[in-house]
Amino acid sequence: MSTEEIQLVTFRLGTEEYGINIMQVQEIIRLPGIVWVPKTRSFMEGVINLREQVIPVVDLAKRLGVSSEGRTDDTRVVIANIQGNLVGLVVDSVSEVMRIRKEDIEPLPEIMTASNEKGLKGIAKLDDRLIILLDLENALSDDDILKLQAAVDASSKDSHTT
Repeated sequence: MSTEEIQLVTFRLGTEEYGINIMQVQEIIRLPGIVWVPKTRSFMEGVINLREQVIPVVDLAKRLGVSSEGRTDDTRVVIANIQGNLVGLVVDSVSEVMRIRKEDIEPLPEIMTASNEKGLKGIAKLDDRLIILLDLENALSDDDILKLQAAVDASSKDSHTT
């Protein structure tokens, strides 16, 4: 019997718990000042300056179309590597880092996959908890990534000309 495990960072959006592969997480920070960038998608919060690097920030609840608790002292930004780009993901709170066995992961129910949501990978069952696993590589489309990069480029250019 295989006991292959993956390590997750778990976080909350509204009342639900989500998990992403820890290998994609660079760091977790408190909510910094975010600079809004015009003409971006509705789920784009703007950009932040993290150690002299401009990073686009996405409201993950808006992107996934789920409810959020709104901004609190527990709100965090997960800095993740998505398709080679650093992206900040605003979440309601970060829960923990945990290991789960791959055999505890079930595919999404067919009715959920029929909705064409590619950003969801499966559901981890742990005792009385269900953790929705996100596939960050597919949660944002290639077009989204290009638009995020354009926002970063525009913001970087503006900061160099002032």
